[in-house]
Amino acid sequence: MNAALGTLPFLATLWLLAVLGAKVLEESGAKIAAALKGKRAPMQPVTSVRVRVRFGMQRPMRAKTQLRAAA
Repeated sequence: MNAALGTLPFLATLWLLAVLGAKVLEESGAKIAAALKGKRAPMQPVTSVRVRVRFGMQRPMRAKTQLRAAA
């Protein structure tokens, strides 16, 4: 009985790995094939990203002598 109950999670894990592997190959299969052939992969279109800079960042606080002794 234990073998039957242990087989189900094992098979479910194998199925999940197969599904995830198929999804990875679907998304990046062209890149992998190009790398194996020694060619460059087709370029993806580049999107611009706006970067926000935070102003007024806090300076690091120095620990007091009493706090350092406690550590």
